[in-house]
Amino acid sequence: MATASSNMKGFYRQRKSGITKPTSTKSKKSSLHREATLGSDITQPSALISHGSPDLKDDYDKHEELLRQFDMNMAYGPCLGMSRLARWDRAQGLGLNPPKEIEGLLKGEKVQSACLWDGHI
Repeated sequence: MATASSNMKGFYRQRKSGITKPTSTKSKKSSLHREATLGSDITQPSALISHGSPDLKDDYDKHEELLRQFDMNMAYGPCLGMSRLARWDRAQGLGLNPPKEIEGLLKGEKVQSACLWDGHI
């Protein structure tokens, strides 16, 4: 009776003749030292680059960036289920000293009142 290993060798034939391994002068460690940066091709596959610039940035201005940082700062409490202005008022009432520029943006500018996570969680 044939053993299982001999049956497997017959079923999965290995063709080793003719296969050569490429020789390289570089070591694998030296290729790992190439760091990914914003401008490099490593971080941006061709599918994500359109018109010569990365497609990873959303269309929002510096005011929205400040408000998103306020949303991400857990020092002022959770932001789910309430507007940004209500969260700022709550933080002010609790003595957490939220930034005054955020209040100015929320009351004066035409910005989105919902937090960053609203509708995503």
